[in-house]
Amino acid sequence: MGAAKSSCQGFLHYAFDYETAKTLVVPSIAAGVVFRFTQLLILLYLVGYVCIVQKAYQDTDSVVSTVTTKVKGYAVIKGSANTSSPQFRDVADYVIPPQGDKSFFVVTNMIVTTNQKVSHCPEIPKPSTLCNQDSQCTTGLEDLRGNGVRTGRCVNYSDTVQTCQVLSWCPLEEDTGPNKEALIDAAENFTLLIKNSVTYPKFNFHRRNIMPHINSSYLKTCVFNSSTDPHCPIFRLKQIVSDAGEEFQVMAVEGGVLGILIDWTCDLDLWASQCLPKYSFRRLDDNNNSRVLAPGYNFRFAKYYKSPEGTESRTLIKAYGIRFEVIVFGTAGKFSMLPTLVNLGSTLTFLSLVPTVSDWFLLTFTKKRGFYSKHKTTHLRDEDEEDEDENKQSMSMGTSYGTQ
Repeated sequence: MGAAKSSCQGFLHYAFDYETAKTLVVPSIAAGVVFRFTQLLILLYLVGYVCIVQKAYQDTDSVVSTVTTKVKGYAVIKGSANTSSPQFRDVADYVIPPQGDKSFFVVTNMIVTTNQKVSHCPEIPKPSTLCNQDSQCTTGLEDLRGNGVRTGRCVNYSDTVQTCQVLSWCPLEEDTGPNKEALIDAAENFTLLIKNSVTYPKFNFHRRNIMPHINSSYLKTCVFNSSTDPHCPIFRLKQIVSDAGEEFQVMAVEGGVLGILIDWTCDLDLWASQCLPKYSFRRLDDNNNSRVLAPGYNFRFAKYYKSPEGTESRTLIKAYGIRFEVIVFGTAGKFSMLPTLVNLGSTLTFLSLVPTVSDWFLLTFTKKRGFYSKHKTTHLRDEDEEDEDENKQSMSMGTSYGTQ
């Protein structure tokens, strides 16, 4: 019974004993320095990082954006094997699609195959198309990597080479790779107008990259420059490629993908006029020719014609060029009481941990840590109160005898 009673009392003490804080003043400069230094670090975190860097006292919203683009310029194409005489080109010829959006393509180089008609012609020589007799050319075979449907005949491609005949657009394109120099090298002087409107719905805030103070006469003469004219919405293509760390004439040979980044990060606690776009440029595709298979950017398209006799023909163009992607991003922040209270509460929680850090230092690294530990925690017992009452009673009786 005694053991059971003792066990029950032990459980009750464990479950219901009350712990209360005890103030212990320690005359230790080292512990005091640790205490104040930890407080200082937390305050610096609150003011420097939470308030200034993160602006955690603000409510935020993501940008909603729309973009339209327009390219202007003209060029004379150099003569090549397929285009022996110079040809004049304007925006209707080299900008795809003609109605610019967030993405558009500017032709800088090309392989042109003219006057193609649907007929029979020999395949381009390669291991899968070479033959010596008709039995090697399966009738109706559709080689997805070839140029047409095989007729079952083996015909002369040249005086020394025979290939399988196909039904296709003839003559076939001879893709020997792009010209070593860009045919439309004048494309570096083309200009691009970007019209960008953004909205932050939560704050009912609207803004355009063409500022209210900009007029038509200014737009006719300005060209974007990150140092002298950072808010002009008209860009020279060579400058865009150069700011992205590339050489235009090199990139124009095989093509590539280039990003125009518009950052609309705004602090709406300041004047609204300070919410301005920040432009930056970056190449998006991998241009390391030593490790990239099929570098650059190209695609094919055709222009179709019909003669008075009804015969259809086409001009096939394999276009190399630069694809421009306009990428708009950003967030806006404005003071709000809710995030302010939340972050203030988290900071106060950190401050409540400062005494724990100081106690750990005091009880771990100081010379008198055993002495401090003895006075840090006091366990009270009922017997202690009885002993204290007896001591008080003895002292009272001693005082009475002394008086007599």
